[in-house]
Amino acid sequence: MTSWDGLVTRAGGLVSGGARRLLGVCGPPGAGKSTLACALAAALGRRAVVVPMDGFHLAQAELDRLGRAGRKGAPDTFDTAGYVTLLRRLRAATEPVVYAPRFHREIEEPIAGSIPVPRAVPLVITEGNYLLLEDDPWSQVRPLLDEVWYLDADEESRVAALIRRHERYGRSPAEARRFVRTSDEPNAARVTAVRDRADLVIPGFTNPG
Repeated sequence: MTSWDGLVTRAGGLVSGGARRLLGVCGPPGAGKSTLACALAAALGRRAVVVPMDGFHLAQAELDRLGRAGRKGAPDTFDTAGYVTLLRRLRAATEPVVYAPRFHREIEEPIAGSIPVPRAVPLVITEGNYLLLEDDPWSQVRPLLDEVWYLDADEESRVAALIRRHERYGRSPAEARRFVRTSDEPNAARVTAVRDRADLVIPGFTNPG
């Protein structure tokens, strides 16, 4: 069921009962999680909305204060408790609208209240690196998700995509390669270690559009 049509069918099947469901898309940095999540939401139309985990990045000033700016993207550089609280609100679906934050790479900061999730939307797709981690407080995420899909990208292509992304948002080629080596790849190792906890492993994804 890893063909594009199969993925859309499986995601659509999650909401066949009409109740709010949460689908997680997980994988290492640069695997294509946001591309897959947004493509699924586009295919499902008004039945789905994407809420990225990246909206819970700590602000740059706070990372500087904590001495973690050089590891931005590591598990302890997120407001994990805030993310868990949002997932609980989304799962309950008792409020007319729940607003989620969005991370803006252009300014390297999250902005609150960026993504409206109306109560009538039956499927929330949340994507991020750490949905399957077993360490507290990340361990609270997996029980809130109905399914988690793991995107298993080709390593060479994934690393190349990460380097291009960092260059696109202002890093020099040397800085981009260094950040991937010292930050992104240690994070990727933590993510791939829990790959087997996923409900579905997808061996690569190309946007059908």
